[in-house]
Amino acid sequence: MAEIERARDLTRLVLAESIPRRWAHSQGVGRKAESVAHLVGDDASALVCAAWLHDVGYAPDLVVTGMHQLDGARYLRDVAGMDDLICRLVAHHSCAFIEGQNRGLADELTNEFPPVEGLASHAITYADMTTTPDGEPVEVERRLAEILSRYGDGHLVAESIREASPLIIDSVQVINAALAQR
Repeated sequence: MAEIERARDLTRLVLAESIPRRWAHSQGVGRKAESVAHLVGDDASALVCAAWLHDVGYAPDLVVTGMHQLDGARYLRDVAGMDDLICRLVAHHSCAFIEGQNRGLADELTNEFPPVEGLASHAITYADMTTTPDGEPVEVERRLAEILSRYGDGHLVAESIREASPLIIDSVQVINAALAQR
């Protein structure tokens, strides 16, 4: 529990004033991860921490590469001293490997932060991609459409999300199926 409080406090510190809407989104993603954490067993605490922290790489003081997943994971590893699994979940949330490929950062991403397999990976994507920028629950298709609209055609993030959409939808379906079985 102390680790989750630390993650929430750190996210508040780096996002609440500089990017309040991103802070609102992070709160919603943290709550959503808490609601599915029971599905991932021993990785529950890491999942919830990563959900709170997933967008810290957007903080203006932390931007280095422009890829928020990589910038955030590096900050969490090198400065905040977070657990390896938390850093890896942040680095790879919501199919970040596709944006990494499109930015020419795929090798750095995967060499520094090996991908996480299984339900924890699906769960962080589920939490992120079923939460609006304002922290409210939303269907994955509406969330994907909102991202595409916000960034616009031709933007690297929009093109990466367009490419990742089938995998993102699959992650949401995996978690929905796991919830239905419980």
